[in-house]
Amino acid sequence: MDTPLLAIAGLKKSFDLKSVLRGIDLVVESGERVALMGANGAGKTTLLRILACLTEPSSGSARIDGWDIVRDAQQVRRLVGFVAHQPYLYDELTALENLLFFGKMYAVKDARERTEDLLRRVGLEKRARERAGVLSRGQVQRLSLARALLHAPRLLLLDEPDTGLDEEGHRLIEDVLAEHSAQGGAVLFTTHQLDRAMKLGDSLLMLSRGRLVFQEKTAGLELERMRQEYQEVFR
Repeated sequence: MDTPLLAIAGLKKSFDLKSVLRGIDLVVESGERVALMGANGAGKTTLLRILACLTEPSSGSARIDGWDIVRDAQQVRRLVGFVAHQPYLYDELTALENLLFFGKMYAVKDARERTEDLLRRVGLEKRARERAGVLSRGQVQRLSLARALLHAPRLLLLDEPDTGLDEEGHRLIEDVLAEHSAQGGAVLFTTHQLDRAMKLGDSLLMLSRGRLVFQEKTAGLELERMRQEYQEVFR
């Protein structure tokens, strides 16, 4: 049996005395796109940060492509691309310089060519020599997406990827997710928009107070029924 790309078992996280994640169990296979929904404070961002090796779980386990996120964090970071609320870019560097810097960090082969290809892919080729600090919110989001894709990760983690983007940017997200899953990667993304979750995701998860309370494939789900379900869960 093939190893799932992402396997989470009994994952918990507490900050001081506050439990944020209360035992998450989840399996994501290669090629899957999983939408994660929940109210503010439900634990969505914390879960993504744990999988990106930015904070450690309090207990439980998670493996990405068979590698443990705590014991094998260095290897896991090479398998994960993360678009967070915080862009993790250097304001004083240009868009091109930012990607070249991260390309060097990840030892990306042919980094210059890869960087220029990605700038074109996200529609920033004409902004390549502008400092990240002067880019618009939507342009920063596009650059963050390019950074996340730079080292060809297996797992994409996207925390509200539509933030700051116009309709063209929304289509870019749709295309990138489709391409990534078609190439055998997996995607776990958060959103507050139920219609986007159902359009972009193969599976829909709902997280409430640190627990997964809903998990289904999106194929065959009716948007209106899911709106009612969503209201029931998060009222």
